[in-house]
Amino acid sequence: MFAKCVTTASRAFMVMAGVFLVLMMGHVTIDVVAKYLFNAPITGTVETVTYYYMVSVVFLPLALVELRSEHIYVDLFIRRLPARIQMRIYVFACLCGILYFSGMAYQTFLDAVHSTVQQETVMSNYIFYVWPSRWALPIGMGGIVFALAVNIGRALKAGRPIEAGKEEDTAQ
Repeated sequence: MFAKCVTTASRAFMVMAGVFLVLMMGHVTIDVVAKYLFNAPITGTVETVTYYYMVSVVFLPLALVELRSEHIYVDLFIRRLPARIQMRIYVFACLCGILYFSGMAYQTFLDAVHSTVQQETVMSNYIFYVWPSRWALPIGMGGIVFALAVNIGRALKAGRPIEAGKEEDTAQ
């Protein structure tokens, strides 16, 4: 049940990231067309792309990428070790990841709360609120923490480290 909830949330975050990616492409394209055809660029394109679209596209998909074991990793030497040691190293690495990303989730959550309370803005030609975008980081970091926990459970159940491209296992 926990794994299914994490998988569903991770897929929802990936869809949201995809929507932000499409919005970013459309926004930038319309801005370029407006600038060169009508000499009227869209005000705030750089800020919107930088503070909203890019942050969401990078951080929201982290959990699903982890569930699919598609993060970049080097296993040149690990593959040569016995399966039992590979498993221990995998679980240890996941636990280190949980510790690291938990700390990141906690700190970015505090930063997002502070930013929200302060109604954080950035210097621009107009008031540009950035506090809503601050929430993408704790959501992404929290998601990867839960995804790592699910992957540990899946690995222990399977008796082997989770391999890339095994998403069908994540629904269990």
